[in-house]
Amino acid sequence: MKLPLTPAWRARILAVVAGVGAGLAHPPLGLIIGIAAYGLLMWLAETGGPRPLRSAFFRGWLAGVGYFAVGTHWITEPFMVDAANQGWMAPIALLAMSGGLALFWGLAALIYRLADVKGAWRVLVFAGALALCEWLRGHVLTGFPWNLPGEAWRAGSAPSQMASVVGAYGLSWITIALGAATALLWTPGRTRLAAGTAIVAALAGLYGFGALRLATAKATAADAPMVRLVQANIDQKDKWKPENLDMVFSTYVGLTTQASQVRPDIVIWPEGALPAVIDDLLAPGSPYVLRLTEALAPGQTLMMGANRVGPGAKGGVDYFNSLVVLRREAPGLRVTGFYDKHRLVPFGEFLPLGDLATRLGIRSLVHMPEDFTAGPPPRPIHPQGVPALQPLICYEALFPGFASAAAKRGGQRAQWLLNVSNDAWFGASSGPWQHLNIAAYRAIEEGLPIARATPTGVSTMIDAYGGPILGARLTLGEQGIIDVRLPPALARTVYSRFGDGGLAIMLLLSASIAVAGRIRRAH
Repeated sequence: MKLPLTPAWRARILAVVAGVGAGLAHPPLGLIIGIAAYGLLMWLAETGGPRPLRSAFFRGWLAGVGYFAVGTHWITEPFMVDAANQGWMAPIALLAMSGGLALFWGLAALIYRLADVKGAWRVLVFAGALALCEWLRGHVLTGFPWNLPGEAWRAGSAPSQMASVVGAYGLSWITIALGAATALLWTPGRTRLAAGTAIVAALAGLYGFGALRLATAKATAADAPMVRLVQANIDQKDKWKPENLDMVFSTYVGLTTQASQVRPDIVIWPEGALPAVIDDLLAPGSPYVLRLTEALAPGQTLMMGANRVGPGAKGGVDYFNSLVVLRREAPGLRVTGFYDKHRLVPFGEFLPLGDLATRLGIRSLVHMPEDFTAGPPPRPIHPQGVPALQPLICYEALFPGFASAAAKRGGQRAQWLLNVSNDAWFGASSGPWQHLNIAAYRAIEEGLPIARATPTGVSTMIDAYGGPILGARLTLGEQGIIDVRLPPALARTVYSRFGDGGLAIMLLLSASIAVAGRIRRAH
């Protein structure tokens, strides 16, 4: 006997469908039509039973669970590296991740319902509520701005260029408003016509602005630095076995010394390239010092993601996830710069409330015997013989405005961005493709090219418009090198100058509409 679904259950199922649909707009599928799901979510948030506020929050939360389950299902992959011991935590991690992040969507739906705006302008109120909560998601408790709604557009495409003006958060407001406006197409009368016209006009504006910006693209100079990106494609399960250090090292050295028509000026190894602390590898008497020196030609620079140690503030030592820059000179290798990762991954590189977790015995459950230490607030680095650059180690590429803030602290703008990342933890999932797309948005926002080096893919060179250089990509599971000249930097973008000022104006507009609606009803 079939049991008919109640209206409440139909709404709950539709909420999950809306979230999944919006999530599918992101890579690797890139079904941009999925942004229409924001219209369904807006409708669900404004309808409800006897407890409309609770219903709005719950439906928003369910939509968020669907959205983040699609976008962060790769969270299960790291637990599969040691499946016998950690595999049982994979479903718990996915539930915790998607359910926790979904709270921001529940809050957005609640805010929208509280505003209780009628008419077509409510679309912008909904966009403001969700865009505000997405901004909060990127900042609360260190923040986790993975797959912002505005990053659904393929980086490097015409619509994505709007991020150079309003950033990914501002583009999220625009994207949500576009999607929500589709709900008005079901409204009879002039509202339907006005909504359709507004959607077409907004899309024309996005594509038109982007096309004009892309038409001014600069060519790469013939004498620009030649960069070699190295992707060793060594399985994560094998790399961290101590007995495999020599094999891993030899693979990277072999790729570094591979013959080419033009000798690279800069060689880049990814985050955590070697399963060892860099201090041990470079210590006097280490056999790896000589081998590394011989792998580089005089004047060549090697940039490698590495773990290093430093004196601890409370005695002992601190561990850093770093980018270390080495230059081959006549006497040997010289460290010409380093950068310590500033934004660390919670539960991946440090355990929140770690001291308490140790006393309660929780640390042993997450297999983190030691935390990494966060580096100082970032600034561009200026290694000898290399254009000034801003490193973004893995997770740091998620954060809009990271490089702009670093430039203000350092007093000088970088000429390029370098994202070294250990995307091997994602496995063969959608994670590496999403991370690539997200990182490319930092190039658009800053007007700077970005080089990406990962151990197992996707490694590539991206120009200042967020587009990968043709032919300069190593995908998942490939071993090899990319030799490519560094694309030029653009003039400072509007976003790099004013940050989220554009978003603030949009949120003010949304709030003004909500307030005006309440005043109108009061009279």
